[in-house]
Amino acid sequence: MKELYFDYVLRTRYAETDQMGVVYYGNYPQYLELGRVEWLRSIGFTYKAMEEEGIMMPVVSLQIQYKKPALYDELITIRTKLKELPSTKIEFNYEILNEKGELLSTANTVLVFVDAKTFRPVRCPEKVLKLIKAKSEE
Repeated sequence: MKELYFDYVLRTRYAETDQMGVVYYGNYPQYLELGRVEWLRSIGFTYKAMEEEGIMMPVVSLQIQYKKPALYDELITIRTKLKELPSTKIEFNYEILNEKGELLSTANTVLVFVDAKTFRPVRCPEKVLKLIKAKSEE
């Protein structure tokens, strides 16, 4: 399968930084969420549509490695990569880069597809699998 990734660019805001002008480490999980929600949109599906179909995707694992600080008013790129074809779980790797292309952070998340009513694991929706396969063949 061809590597599927999506780059989402944002400008860091003052409210996300500490007194030193450095993005507070606790904001990174929100950046990762932005990355994967927009990754899903980039293949032609939305998280909102998935929820409307009765499927949710809780995060069950999160790992972040901080390399360099992101700074106030800096454009950062959140590169979200699908690790492998999903089953009952979906795994993403991330790179966060600054405007100069320097690696600021790497991360990994694992999410599980669950039925919204029972919270029991379910398989990845067939619609999503088809979109992934189609996108990887482009």
